Amino acid sequence: MRLTNWMTRNPVCVSPTDTLGKAGALMATGGFRQLPVVENGRLIGIITDRDLRQQTMSETAQVSSAMTTSPITVSPSDTAETAARIIIERKIGALPVVDHGHVVGIVTTSDLLKALLNVVRATQEIVRR
Repeated sequence: MRLTNWMTRNPVCVSPTDTLGKAGALMATGGFRQLPVVENGRLIGIITDRDLRQQTMSETAQVSSAMTTSPITVSPSDTAETAARIIIERKIGALPVVDHGHVVGIVTTSDLLKALLNVVRATQEIVRR
């Protein structure tokens, strides 16, 4: 199962110079727990709700002060199984999906659980026949 079928395409991203407040507001409004951080169209980091909780929120604190740099990524041609393995091994909640340095999607544990449910449903259908 290719990630292109399960990832969220064109995710909301932030800049390293955006404030932590803006990142938090985007997460709250969109129901996200992670945001890719891009500069000049290229992925340079990821910021999570956990990163925000660990920071003292000030009006001027920037995303760059709390983000994880050089995040682990996957490609759109990778499989859901590969992404799941990485998420489990690294104990993380999401992976940016990158094509030639540009963020094209994000895959989360929720996305992968949806893929698993799809497989379970398909298997049940086959067994019923």
